[in-house]
Amino acid sequence: MAALKSHTKLISLLSLGAVAMFGFGFALVPLYDILCEQLGINGKTKSTASQYTNIQVDKSRLVTVELMSQVPSQMPWNFEPETKRIQVHPGELVRTHFTANNLSNRRIIGQAVPSVSPGMGAAYLNKTECFCFNQQPIEGNASADLPLIFFVDPALPDSINTLTLSYTLFDITASQSQGSLVQGTAR
Repeated sequence: MAALKSHTKLISLLSLGAVAMFGFGFALVPLYDILCEQLGINGKTKSTASQYTNIQVDKSRLVTVELMSQVPSQMPWNFEPETKRIQVHPGELVRTHFTANNLSNRRIIGQAVPSVSPGMGAAYLNKTECFCFNQQPIEGNASADLPLIFFVDPALPDSINTLTLSYTLFDITASQSQGSLVQGTAR
């Protein structure tokens, strides 16, 4: 009888622990977002296009925008920015592009995920057009110019002189059905 009571108590404690871990797993994402916001790391950019209308360009200030690109080692693409460093005046509309080359013989669909550093600067880097808003299907042995148009908000704190916009390009081919593809511009 005593053994049955101790097993029941152990099973109850283990079940309670499993439920607590499951709940903690759901709480991790919002906790991570709060922690990153407080520490100013892992800057997330807006996932939709910003509007550029009647913005006063601050000619008295220059901000360096560094552009970086990454591709996982198993993805057979080259992915590079046209220019790696751009000097911009806050409020100035900047047009550039990245080039993606599919080195394989098969069609691959890529999706770029942006990040801005320092994280506090993410709110001040506004994209009016970005290849990251859409999937990028590129045929085998083909390339594409991927446009990026952005501006730095003139309200960027004076303590931030450099923003780093980094894109990681992922292969999402397996997760996409052939009927729902968004066509990219291939040359």
